[in-house]
Amino acid sequence: MILHIDMDAFFASVEQRDRPELKGKCVIVGRDSGRGVVAAASYEARKFGVRSAMPIFQAKKLCPQAVFVTPRIKRYAEVSRRIMGILSDFSPLVEAVSIDEAFVDVAGCERLHGSPDRIARMIKNRIRQDMGLSCSIGIAPNKFLAKIASDLNKPDGLYVLPTEKVEEFIKALPIEKVPGVGAQTGQVLAALSIVYLGDVRRYRESFLVERLGKFGRRLFSLSSGVDSSRVTPHAPTKSISSEHTLSRDAEDKTALKAYLKSQAEEVGRQLRKETLRARTVTLKLKDSDFKQITRSMTLPVPTQSSETIYKAASSLLEAYDLGKRIRLVGVGASGLVPGETPVQQSLFDGPTRRDATWEKIDKTMDNITSKFGPDSIHKGG
Repeated sequence: MILHIDMDAFFASVEQRDRPELKGKCVIVGRDSGRGVVAAASYEARKFGVRSAMPIFQAKKLCPQAVFVTPRIKRYAEVSRRIMGILSDFSPLVEAVSIDEAFVDVAGCERLHGSPDRIARMIKNRIRQDMGLSCSIGIAPNKFLAKIASDLNKPDGLYVLPTEKVEEFIKALPIEKVPGVGAQTGQVLAALSIVYLGDVRRYRESFLVERLGKFGRRLFSLSSGVDSSRVTPHAPTKSISSEHTLSRDAEDKTALKAYLKSQAEEVGRQLRKETLRARTVTLKLKDSDFKQITRSMTLPVPTQSSETIYKAASSLLEAYDLGKRIRLVGVGASGLVPGETPVQQSLFDGPTRRDATWEKIDKTMDNITSKFGPDSIHKGG
């Protein structure tokens, strides 16, 4: 059986634990600038309709009495590592899928710890005793069903879906609960009178693939309770990004490039820390109408150079006609490969040689900042 552990309102709960005066209050994690978005909201705030990714100004209208807390990502990452350590005490097969959720495969662990239900209760108790936090756990035969189950009795919930109940569960599962079913896919399914996941079985797989592409094939499998994905410990990083919501909408590309510079430094630093290189650089923008725009560039050779990442993002920005004012800007790196991947160089390969030079400079700066602090050295403008 698979367990899906989902921390309850993780960021907000950590803040309430670290600051007892916040317990019982409406806590919203996010910069109270009127321009940002909600990173997390306590369950007290959620009662007023506040949700993650909601614009701060909207959250303030819904819950004017809320206490706003600036996010402390390093603190949340530290707590997350300790929680993942607790999970590892119960099974060697732990897959952290985000900072606040993980899958645990407990097959073969019954002799040590008992039934999956008992293991789940032990995990909940350990997390509460050691960390002062609550979590919700779903138990099911596969990852897909376990994730759905963990969301059914939140907060502090536990839902067990035995194999013999899977068919009945699928028949009554609202189709919008299936990961990947968004507004557009939902419209297609509604036109087919698919209201519950079980309704999918009225159609042939080939018909669903014709209408929905690859997702149609997965949806067909899920409708039969089949999910072959395994719990994979230490899942490799797929992308690294940094973004910033501006205090004021901007239409000046020079100003936007200043943000790109610092974001490229952060992305490059993270790549070097994880000994990775990126093949693709992505520029992310969100305009004043909240429309999100992304533009990507594949590099000639994989890089971990902050300067190379910045130049790629900057060129993508230059090539884009802003049209409207921008409220959010970000840089991402994907197509990640191991840092030791050989990079072919030649006497005539100028860009590659410059990239290698910048990587040496970046690594030297990393060593200095790790020893003397993040503000000890900066690149010139």
